[in-house]
Amino acid sequence: MLCIKNGTVHDGVHREGFQADILVEDGKIKAIGENLEIPGDAEVVDADGLQVYPGFVEAHGHIGLDGYGIGYEGMDYNEMNDILSPQMRGIDGVKPMDPAFPKAAAAGVTCVCTGPGSANVLGGTFTTIKTVGKRVDDMVVRDGVAMKCAFGENPKRVYRDKKDSSRMTTAALLRETLFKAREYMEKKEAAGDDISKRPAFDMKLEALLPVMRKEIPLKAHAHAAEDLFTALRIAREFDLKITLEHVTEGHLIVEELVKENVPLAVGPTLGSASKFELRNKSWTTPGVLAAAGC
Repeated sequence: MLCIKNGTVHDGVHREGFQADILVEDGKIKAIGENLEIPGDAEVVDADGLQVYPGFVEAHGHIGLDGYGIGYEGMDYNEMNDILSPQMRGIDGVKPMDPAFPKAAAAGVTCVCTGPGSANVLGGTFTTIKTVGKRVDDMVVRDGVAMKCAFGENPKRVYRDKKDSSRMTTAALLRETLFKAREYMEKKEAAGDDISKRPAFDMKLEALLPVMRKEIPLKAHAHAAEDLFTALRIAREFDLKITLEHVTEGHLIVEELVKENVPLAVGPTLGSASKFELRNKSWTTPGVLAAAGC
């Protein structure tokens, strides 16, 4: 049993922080309030003068897959031999003992949405995990939460001599795969329980079924305004759920994004100069908690 006393609590519900005690039992919050009855064997932490927050959630990153502190042998978040790899699952590449995890936990980030992709038009599924543990299976909050896709500079930069040298090619490759996935889904549904009528198994198209059924969103890497609009256009064409990630030029099209009313994961706000920083040298913003990775 643990009691955190006298802190200013920010619970994500009330607009302003408030003075309260927090009682924790078996690793879970049991009560928040003033003058709580504290068991005699409870450990008491005096948080007078401190701000107490819930654990932060990282909405988009590649922690555990990007080889912190080592080279190629630890880099697992892009399948560089296949620009279309929706069958990749982030859970299969996470290194729970990556030193980035204790650093994140020490900074108050207790839950992360991590996974593959950024170079690939389709990169695979993200998983949501806690930042403490030795076995990823025990860290999972929910697996298969989103399908990563990427627009703009990354696919054309990485695959310029292989398969993709323009934004139009990126969009066409994604559309072609979604058309195939929709047809695959319709054939499976029409076949029902008759195995003889089902389409031949396809690992990539099978992985896209939760997207086509709107069970999970496309998690769309997009920095430039034109890429944001392309992502939204394709999601509309196929009637899919979508979240926009990075949204670096979002400040240029705020009114349009408000009309679209889709979730945004904005960031990162720290790093090398981006387009908007070069155009608006005096523009600054506080750090965004739902900061996206690369």
